[in-house]
Amino acid sequence: MPDQPSRVETGHRQPPPHPGLGLVRATESAALAAARWLGKGDRNTADQAAQDAMAEALNLMPMQGRIISGEEMRLGGNSPLDSQAKVGTGKGPELDVEVNAIDGASLVSAGQGGAISVAAFAPKGALWHAAPAIYMDKIVVDRTVAGDLGPEALDAPTAWVLGVVARTKGKDVGDLVVFILDRPRHHVLIEEVRHAGARVALRPAGDISAAVMAADPSCAIDIMMGKGGASEGLLSACAVKILGGAMLARLAPMSDTEREACEGAGHDMDQVLTCGDLVAGDDIFFTATGVTETPLLRGVRYHGDYVDTHTLVLRAETGTRRLISTEHRLT
Repeated sequence: MPDQPSRVETGHRQPPPHPGLGLVRATESAALAAARWLGKGDRNTADQAAQDAMAEALNLMPMQGRIISGEEMRLGGNSPLDSQAKVGTGKGPELDVEVNAIDGASLVSAGQGGAISVAAFAPKGALWHAAPAIYMDKIVVDRTVAGDLGPEALDAPTAWVLGVVARTKGKDVGDLVVFILDRPRHHVLIEEVRHAGARVALRPAGDISAAVMAADPSCAIDIMMGKGGASEGLLSACAVKILGGAMLARLAPMSDTEREACEGAGHDMDQVLTCGDLVAGDDIFFTATGVTETPLLRGVRYHGDYVDTHTLVLRAETGTRRLISTEHRLT
């Protein structure tokens, strides 16, 4: 492993005074660790560093936390953030915790924009259990459209869905921006969107960031569509619910093995899930820290003797949306 540059003092040596701040420190720590591997072509090392840093920060929080959908799929079971892993000091409230130390590890490895570090928590039993599901179909829109797209939208023609969004937003379909992951599985969807006349924002990774942007009326993304990770969908649902947007999701196994595992776990393969199905109640915190530059958040930036981070903090109970800029001294 290459020699490491000067370490960043993240300030999380003591338990945080507030759970929301503790979650901020967790995503900040992961982002700072990941940023050291920007453009070095080593995705797994970047991901491992971010997960280790996030776990260290989470374990300082006064809680009895449990990871719902863990990181083992990304690192072959070598993560301190595997499914059902316990995090926190072991004292305090019992919480469901959902994390993604780097949403877009391949982007960090390649030195590309769009990567964030994400975490959320809610009371025990509030978060839906995705395992063993890996993929799901998703549609995400903001609060101006939330009441106009029902469960039927997942099976409706793409042009019809875009027509509803455009009509509700008072736009021409040609003015819509549709986020789609650039994957072979989406070739037909991409062509349908283009044929309908809408514009397409293609990205190689980062569907949590895309879901947040689609749910935020101030962002340029009007709707997110396509298949993505089920665990990423759970994190996305936390943010979308807090922002007042809408998310429609349904399990979409990519193999017979995945389908059989999902059916064996008792999942209803035809059920259309909403934010309310994926996360219950309103005692939810969500944080995301930029690792590389995104339309939503600045990436980690170095300034000689300090580093700065940019973090989005959402809280359902109060309906607040905060952006936090933090300076971290280099030691």
